[in-house]
Amino acid sequence: MRDIQERIKKFCKENDMESPVEHRVLDTMSELGEVAKEILKMSDYGRKPLKYRAELKSELGDLLYSIITIANSFDIDLEEALNMVLEKYKKRLNKGSAGSEND
Repeated sequence: MRDIQERIKKFCKENDMESPVEHRVLDTMSELGEVAKEILKMSDYGRKPLKYRAELKSELGDLLYSIITIANSFDIDLEEALNMVLEKYKKRLNKGSAGSEND
């Protein structure tokens, strides 16, 4: 994951794509909306069983890119962050469920 974060950081710098973190957060929300819309299309807006469309892959890539740029803005190691979250869920599950009521 660190290599991916460095690759994104370098790409943004080389292509003059650096922007304030506030803009990155808004972009991430927009990309999440596009993922949601693609899933709606995959089910014909709930009228049919979900059927995979290749466009979802690109939308998830856009979302991941946006999340990585936020993490990079704060020098957050996403691998470390993910490991922290997995530990949190493991502790919750040991108490009975993954919900936050077990914090």
